[in-house]
Amino acid sequence: MAKEIDPGLCLEVPEGFDDSDAESQVHPMARKLFPAKTAADALRKASEWVAEYNVFLVDVSWDFAHDEEEPYTLSAYFTFERAPEEA
Repeated sequence: MAKEIDPGLCLEVPEGFDDSDAESQVHPMARKLFPAKTAADALRKASEWVAEYNVFLVDVSWDFAHDEEEPYTLSAYFTFERAPEEA
């Protein structure tokens, strides 16, 4: 079952934009935040989200915000397509 594309999650690309030049160094990547009360809960949220969507994880990072209701934040960096060298 295909999911509808949420227009609020789409990138707007300027008309005429062309990233086919090898020198452009354009690497489209997105970031999703998973705030939680515990590190384990942040990992659970991220795992469920990644399982639901067809994305390729590139990197993750952690942050801890003192005095916040959900102090742990896992940032997941991802792309929608594999890098050419990984395909």
